[in-house]
Amino acid sequence: MTAFPPRSLREYALLADGERGALVGPSGEVAWLCAPRWDSEPVFAGLVGGTGEYAVTPVGRFVPGGYYEDRGLVRRGRWITEQGMVVCREALALPADPHRLVLLRRVEADYGPVRLRLRLAAGTGFGTDRPHPPQRTANGWTIRAGRLRLRWTGAAAARPGPDGCLATEVALAPGERLDLVLEVSDHGLDGPPPDPERCWRATEHAWHAAVPDLRHTYDERDARFSYAVLLGLTSPATGGMVAAATTSLPERAEEGRNYDYRYVWIRDQCLAGQAVAACGPDRLLDDAVRFTTARLEEDGPRLAPAYTVTGGKVPDQHTVDLPGYPGGHDQVGNQITRQFQLDAFGEALLLFAAAARHGRLDPESRRAARTATAAIAARWREPDAGIWELEPRLWTHSRLICAAGLRAISRPEVAGPAGLSDGLAAEWSALADRLSARAARRALHPSGRWQRSPNDPAADMCLLLPPVRGWPPPDDPRTVATLRACREQLTDGHYAYRFRHDERPLAEAEGAFVLCGFLMALAEHQQGDAVEAARWFETTRGLCGSAGLFSEEYDIAQRQQRGNLPQAFVHAMLLESAARLAQ
Repeated sequence: MTAFPPRSLREYALLADGERGALVGPSGEVAWLCAPRWDSEPVFAGLVGGTGEYAVTPVGRFVPGGYYEDRGLVRRGRWITEQGMVVCREALALPADPHRLVLLRRVEADYGPVRLRLRLAAGTGFGTDRPHPPQRTANGWTIRAGRLRLRWTGAAAARPGPDGCLATEVALAPGERLDLVLEVSDHGLDGPPPDPERCWRATEHAWHAAVPDLRHTYDERDARFSYAVLLGLTSPATGGMVAAATTSLPERAEEGRNYDYRYVWIRDQCLAGQAVAACGPDRLLDDAVRFTTARLEEDGPRLAPAYTVTGGKVPDQHTVDLPGYPGGHDQVGNQITRQFQLDAFGEALLLFAAAARHGRLDPESRRAARTATAAIAARWREPDAGIWELEPRLWTHSRLICAAGLRAISRPEVAGPAGLSDGLAAEWSALADRLSARAARRALHPSGRWQRSPNDPAADMCLLLPPVRGWPPPDDPRTVATLRACREQLTDGHYAYRFRHDERPLAEAEGAFVLCGFLMALAEHQQGDAVEAARWFETTRGLCGSAGLFSEEYDIAQRQQRGNLPQAFVHAMLLESAARLAQ
C-alpha cells in the first residue's frame, strides 16, 4: 500500500504523452500510472488502494499549489514551506514511445533552503508478484517488476528500505536544482539514460508545435488547455483517444456506477474531432478520422462502441483484488462490447463531413463514410443502448443524430467535391427523411418536443445535440420546444442533468453532467441568446478542479467532482463551445 491516501479528485493534475498518463497529487505523489499503455496494469496505483509510489515531497509543513505552462501538459508544482518555496516542473517526455515512458521532474528551490523527501517503489499491478529488489548501477537504480523495467536517475543518494522502497532526503539551496528521470519500459532499458536537458527541450518544442494558439475562440487559454488534454489522451501511433486516464472512480458512492474508461469510445472520438474542426483543421481532427476509419473498415456494421487504443477488443469487466477508490469498486475492463450503439454511426458521418469541409478526407475515409451510411440503413430499426449506454430501446437521439449525419454527408459541398456519395447523396437524404419521419410519428411528445423514446415520454439533454449538428433545424418548433423542456425540467440554476431517473430531486439521483452544461451553451447560442450561452459556458467551466481538469459529473451540494478523470468528451465540448460562442 502507498503512504499517500487518495485525495478529492479536484486536487489531481495530469501528465500525459498520448500513450499513457499519470495523475499527480498535491504532495508530489504519482497516484496513478499504467505502463506501457493506457489499459496496462498500473505501476503506481495509490489512487485505487494499490501498490507502488513515486513521490517528491517537501519535508515538514507546506502549502501545495501549481499550474500548467501555456500550450501543453508541462506542470509546475509549487510548494510554500516554512523555510522557502520549491518548484517541481514535471512532464511525460515527448515524442512518446509506445514501449517506454520517460517521466521528467526538475526540482528547484526558488527562495530559502528546502528539504525534500524522495520515494520510489514499483507497484505489483493487479497481481501479487513482488518486484525484484532495486539494483544499483553506474547511472542510478533499476528495478524489475514483472515484464517492466524501471530506471531512476538523479537520486544517487537513495537507498532501499526494509519494504524495498528507494528513499532519501535531499537539501537544496536557493537557486539549486535537481533533475530526476524515471523510465519505465517493457522492452528493456539498454544504453545510457536520457539527458534531462535534451528531453526538456524536445518536450517543450513538441507541445508548442502541436497546440494551436486558438486566439479566435471565446477563451483562448482554456481552449488551448482543453486541446492539450485531448492531445495528451490521443495516441500518436494509432490516433485513438481514450475516454479518460483512469478506471473505477465512482460517479456515485457505493452505487456501483464506476467503470473503466481507459479505452477509445467511437462517439467520444468523433465529438473531439468535430470540436477540433470547429476551431480549424488540425492534427487531432486527422487522428479522429484515422482511428474511426480503421474501425469501420475492420468491423463495418458490427462497429463496437469502444476499442483499446490499438484497435483491439475491450476486455470484459472483471474485479481485481484492490480496495478501490473510496466509494467505488475494483473493476477493470468494460461490458461495452456487448452493446450496439446506433448513434456512433451518425457521429462518424458528422466527423467525416466536418473533415470533408476542410478537405481532409482520403479515399479510405470516403469508403468508411459509405460503410457507415450502409450500416445505418441496415440497422436503424434495431433497439440500441444509446448515448447513455442504457437498456436497448429505440432511443430518439440515436435516430436523430444519424439523420443529422446523413444530411451532413449528403450536402452538395461535402458529397460532391469530397467524392463521398458516388451518386448516393439523394438516397442518403431520403434515408434521413425516413428516420426523422419515424421519430416524429412515434417519439414526439404531445407538447411538441422530442421525447426519449416511443415508450418514454421524458425529456433528455442528449436531444439537444442533433439540432446543434444541423438537424432538425434550429428554428424547427420541435427544437425550440425541446430546449425549453430541458431548461425547465433538467436544470437547477445553470447546472444541467442528463435526464430524470425517478421522482427524486435531480441532484439526489446523480451529479450534474458537465458535458450537458456545455451542450446547453451551444443550444442557447444556436437560438441567438448570447447572454444565456455565456452564462452556461462560464458556470460549467468553473466545475473543473484546481488543475483545470474536468470529470464526468459534479456534485453540486458537496462541490466535488465525480467519475473518471480527465473526461475527454467534456474537454472536447468546452473546446467546441469556445469556438462556437466566439462566432
